Amino acid sequence: MPIYNFSAGPAVLPKEVLQQAALEMLDWHGSGMSVMEMSHRGSEFMSIMNAAQRDFRELLGIPDNYKCLFLQGGAIAENAIIPMNLASRLSEDKLLPGIADYINTGSWSTKSIKEARRFCKVNVAASSEPQKFAQIPARESWQLSQDAAYVHICTNETIDGVEYQFTPDVGAETNGAPLVADMSSHILSRAVDVSKYGVIYGGAQKNIGPAGLTIVVVREDLLGHAMPGCPSAFDWKIVADNDSMYNTPPTYAIYIAGLVFQWLKRQGGVAAMEQRNIAKATLLYDYLDSTAFYQTKIAADCRSRMNVPFFLQDESRNEAFLSGAKEHGLLQLKGHKSVGGMRASIYNAMPIEGVETLVAYLKEFERLA
Repeated sequence: MPIYNFSAGPAVLPKEVLQQAALEMLDWHGSGMSVMEMSHRGSEFMSIMNAAQRDFRELLGIPDNYKCLFLQGGAIAENAIIPMNLASRLSEDKLLPGIADYINTGSWSTKSIKEARRFCKVNVAASSEPQKFAQIPARESWQLSQDAAYVHICTNETIDGVEYQFTPDVGAETNGAPLVADMSSHILSRAVDVSKYGVIYGGAQKNIGPAGLTIVVVREDLLGHAMPGCPSAFDWKIVADNDSMYNTPPTYAIYIAGLVFQWLKRQGGVAAMEQRNIAKATLLYDYLDSTAFYQTKIAADCRSRMNVPFFLQDESRNEAFLSGAKEHGLLQLKGHKSVGGMRASIYNAMPIEGVETLVAYLKEFERLA
């Protein structure tokens, strides 16, 4: 019986990638070393790093005037690193942190706001919390600051299940403030016009690879504005000047990410993957919409293609549902504790067969209830 892992993260990886990593575990390409044993400055690992950087830039279509940084700490660390690098951008002495605009669309936006307030003034320009994060605030409702250092959004809320289906234009109202986006849970799942963002960042453990690697794509003119108290390893300019080698990077996570990038290219790249993701999400949402036995709470125009929260109308049957799902090889469907219910994360590496099996189980469980 095939096993399908719907975990929100760390998440499913392509089987081909895991198989290649297993074959190369003890001896990478005849080097006599595992990747985990290599010097991060040796020629072997540098070839891995360079290929990963090149392939990622190609897949995402990153313009030449952007740096791609491979860091550690996850998106939660970046929630602090972002204001440390950008909040004083408009201050000549960098000692006076300015104001940053945040759009609150769910649990991860809320965490970002909380962390940013440790380093700068935060204007919550719009929030869907009154609607229990079931939608994205209409763009015309945003109350942006004219002197914002940046505008922050989370383009896919892993827990709440909302996803931006548009790229907001914020520059005209903010004197050109850069748009900063946490794309942790849907990066490389759909086409993105990188040039419309000042910064894109995300943890790797959803669509890219194992936990430990954080990727930051930053426009070059936004480098060199770090607060004086910013740790050197978190100063984007220092990291960029050292080609992400200022300190030892997460070498094995970068290696696995590189294998995932190669796998994505073999699948046809991001454009082909987006069409697959649309098909998977449509299959699941269409069934959930067709029955009163299950319930989805997210507005149809901002439903996530990656993270699909849903609920049984009779929640007393939740444990039976999860137990039966496990018997059918469907793992990690329990929703986040802050939201409850169920959640199916259907990232790039989830084949459509997994979604088909899930829909078949949803139908069977309803029929036997």
